[in-house]
Amino acid sequence: MKIKIYLIVVLAIFTNLQLNAQQKTNLQPLDLFDLEYISDPQISPDGSKVVYVRNFKDVMTDRDYSNLWMSNVDGSQNRPMTQGNQRDFGPVWSPDGTKVAYRSNQQDEKMKLFVFYLDTKESVALTNSANAPGSVSWSPDGNTLAFSSFVPVTKKSMLSIPAAPAGAKWNDAPIFIDELNYRGDGAGYLKPGNQQIFTIGLAGGTARQWTSDDQDYGSPVWSKDGKSLIFSANLHEDNELVPNNSEIYQMSLADGKITALTSRFGPDGNPAISPDGKLIAYIGNDDSFQGYQVRNLYVMNADGSGVKNMTEALDRDAANPQWEGNGKGIYFQYDEKGDTKIGHVALTGKIRTVVEGLGGLDLGRPYNAGSYSASSNNRFAYTLGGGDHPADLAVWVDGTSKRITSVNDDVFSYREVGKVEELWWKSSFDQMDIQGWIVTPPNFDPSKKYPFILEIHGGPFAMYGNSFSYEVQQYAAAGYVVLYTNPRGSTGYGQEFGNSIHHDYPNHDYEDLMSGVDAVIAKGYVDSNQLFVTGGSGGGVLTAWIVGKTNRFRAAVVAKPVINWTSFVLHADAPAFFAKYWFGAMPWEDQENYWRRSPLSLVGNVKTPTMLLTGEQDFRTPISESEQYYAALKLNGVESAMVRIPNASHGLVNRPSMLMSKSAAILSWFNYYRDKK
Repeated sequence: MKIKIYLIVVLAIFTNLQLNAQQKTNLQPLDLFDLEYISDPQISPDGSKVVYVRNFKDVMTDRDYSNLWMSNVDGSQNRPMTQGNQRDFGPVWSPDGTKVAYRSNQQDEKMKLFVFYLDTKESVALTNSANAPGSVSWSPDGNTLAFSSFVPVTKKSMLSIPAAPAGAKWNDAPIFIDELNYRGDGAGYLKPGNQQIFTIGLAGGTARQWTSDDQDYGSPVWSKDGKSLIFSANLHEDNELVPNNSEIYQMSLADGKITALTSRFGPDGNPAISPDGKLIAYIGNDDSFQGYQVRNLYVMNADGSGVKNMTEALDRDAANPQWEGNGKGIYFQYDEKGDTKIGHVALTGKIRTVVEGLGGLDLGRPYNAGSYSASSNNRFAYTLGGGDHPADLAVWVDGTSKRITSVNDDVFSYREVGKVEELWWKSSFDQMDIQGWIVTPPNFDPSKKYPFILEIHGGPFAMYGNSFSYEVQQYAAAGYVVLYTNPRGSTGYGQEFGNSIHHDYPNHDYEDLMSGVDAVIAKGYVDSNQLFVTGGSGGGVLTAWIVGKTNRFRAAVVAKPVINWTSFVLHADAPAFFAKYWFGAMPWEDQENYWRRSPLSLVGNVKTPTMLLTGEQDFRTPISESEQYYAALKLNGVESAMVRIPNASHGLVNRPSMLMSKSAAILSWFNYYRDKK
């Protein structure tokens, strides 16, 4: 009897241990370093294999890394091509499918162009320049590659300054700047030089430089006869003041002569050559200086004649054109209502959707971004996203989609994530339909009351979707119900919706957001006394605008915002663009409008405890914007704080810890005021 009782007790303990082992816990901040995602899937010309980039992080070095993997299209023989804590990316198949060109720093800190040979499984470095090569294109015969690369120049200065005496320890020499665009977010202060076009053979050696003037040339693609390169660039004399006026050009490899194939006013780019070489597909639009303008897919003859808009009836941004194998149509990707899709337009003009569900390329916030490639026999490899996982590899073959990878199954085997639910509502301003998504905490109980976070996207011309978000999932894991949404001005809903904030931002997007908050509260599981709000970039603008309009939120975090449109336009990294497209006048010409739309104009109304958060190397929404608002809040007696992320640019993704620190800081602020009675 005692033995039986002992066995029962042991069995019960063992069973309980098994159940405990199977129980999942909520996502933790450090889990960011364990999350992976797939990007840039490239299917072979014959549709039999896929090379893709597998992205991962290292917690000890605080770095993002990536390796190349290859899989058969049915998912078999899925294995790494490269290995190690390095950056391998940008795979491009040779026309015959026997080689893959890619870029990597696997040998040393220099980013080089490599070619991987499938027969020998060897990689050979073709370049050894101090400057990284850009996107690569194979010649039709597979013997030469074309690419663009930065070429530095010695800048002349008009300053005449005496040299230091021998042995003297003077300060570094003054830096002379006479360009409008002298710094870029993520790049810092720009070095003098330009992007130039090169070609190099498989034997390596010295790449041939084809351009050498003071213009920037886009990534080239080969004509089908191998006699010329096609590329996009803004070679107009006024390109510094008129940045959105690029053309498609052809450069003869016989004599280097460059000919413009397009001439309309507006941006034209992303050229793709038809299989027979007679047509060129490209992306562009006629520029009307509106804040948001739908980009269309065009086709023209190889000499630039016969231009035809192929997607005018779609009213969605077209991107990434790739020709159908028989040359009778073009595949492209587009965003629609929070989803990214692969579309097809026949040369007859008929448009259809082929694949849905692309996404998962943004780990931080739920921006729905995806990519794809097409084979000559009309198979696809693409990034498959979803609210419950970052991007995985998927293929589409003969009308059927198949998921090939699940690179985060290890993490999600013991971590629970919040569920994502789509929600639509009417804006109280004009009854416009607005789309959003609710994320509920793991083990959600609708009979309980939860604190609530409104999370607002940037852009403002951008699109959230049903996409995995580390930041949002961190909020849900901490017990918050989260709403993220696409208010007016978002992309993916057509030009009228996106351009409804033209020269009027921020304004009625406020009602869109507040109506969304009310729609979630009406569900009955949100504590209306525990409302919080945050957003970054354009979302930071709207967060500051919201706390200047209402006191209903218990606390706010304004991340990397614009607070004063005048100082922003004159201090950001693209002054010509922001002044021309977002205002239509210079600050000194229309100061009333600049001030009316500045959240700083409402700071006297703010009572909500507000934290500012910005990267110290942010040149898109410079930290001086946050500093202005912080000082104004303090002078106004508002409970406030400022968080500065060292070495971080606008995206806060220079190092993985920056993203982790951002979400942890936001939660720290909200948790303090959630618990404060």
